[in-house]
Amino acid sequence: MESAAGETRVAASPETVKKFTALGCRVVLEQGAGLASGYLDETYSECGAELVPVADAFAWSQADALLCVQSPTADALGRLRSGALLVGLLAPYANSELDGALKRCGLSAMALELLPRISRAQSADALSSQANIAGYKSVLLASAALDRYFPMLMTAAGTVQPARVVVLGAGVAGLQAVATARRLGAVVYVSDIRPAVKEQVESLGARFIDPPEMEDKPAESGGYAKQASDAFLAAQRQQLSDQLAEADVAICTAQVPGRRAPRLISEDMLDRMRPGSVVVDLAVAQGGNCADTVPSETVDRNGVKLIGANDLPCTVPNHASALYARNLLALLQPTLSDGQLTLDTEDELIAGCLISQDGTIRRSDVLTPGAN
Repeated sequence: MESAAGETRVAASPETVKKFTALGCRVVLEQGAGLASGYLDETYSECGAELVPVADAFAWSQADALLCVQSPTADALGRLRSGALLVGLLAPYANSELDGALKRCGLSAMALELLPRISRAQSADALSSQANIAGYKSVLLASAALDRYFPMLMTAAGTVQPARVVVLGAGVAGLQAVATARRLGAVVYVSDIRPAVKEQVESLGARFIDPPEMEDKPAESGGYAKQASDAFLAAQRQQLSDQLAEADVAICTAQVPGRRAPRLISEDMLDRMRPGSVVVDLAVAQGGNCADTVPSETVDRNGVKLIGANDLPCTVPNHASALYARNLLALLQPTLSDGQLTLDTEDELIAGCLISQDGTIRRSDVLTPGAN
């Protein structure tokens, strides 16, 4: 059972329970863990899971691996035996509390945020599976909040022009936002610091806003956008101002792992947006791409609705859990043989996300504040 406030997802679906059982694993699940995702205890039992009460100390102490969505508290991790493996979205960046708990309890841990961005890792890429959902839901939120239609409509009373949507960032979430907005009939423009994504954007029927002409243009590293310079971001913001002044919706998705999200929409730019327009900020939990956004709140700023859209995958828990559980299965399946788990630290997939092994920190560059 996930302990984080508002967390509705679960780390195992009936489908993955059945597959783990077929691999020789004994799967133990806390009662009610899947209810918020639409999975009944009875369904888990039919697929081979053993159900135990929430926070059952004996069950935790016997576990070889604990699968989670978000990391349990430090006190909860103390229930695990030394040498147990923790796997999930552990928020490892400068996480001194997690660092201390892993050392103190002698735990191994794999943070899915640190999976290398290589083709072999795609089936285990939880960040992508969850970002895809966030991009989709962000457009639905915007369309519900907007004071206009999304598609062009021809009626007896005249023609209604389509909504104009600007998407900031063409990563997984951004591209899904583009695809969803286009399905709803909007005209979509996309801004991204990487010229290489132009082809992907245009293949979805959107129009790419070419980055400012500068000598040192940011590219990408390991599948993520590199941190852009302040000068480049300032030039991009100036370019965006005119686009946003004509926009009905802005979807903000630009994030840099382990760093504060770049501020792309300033208060001056918001002042130029028309009353009734909508901004959805997916980066709000990392500081926000847009000024004045607040996590989990909708702020009315002079008629412009600012939606702080953190944790959107939790609003689509059934599919979010199903995909996330498959990510975990894909990561762990190669490590399992006859129900025994063996971590090959020479495997770049394992080495990339294994932040701790038996209490020894392997990724102090990530976990320790100021290590970089």
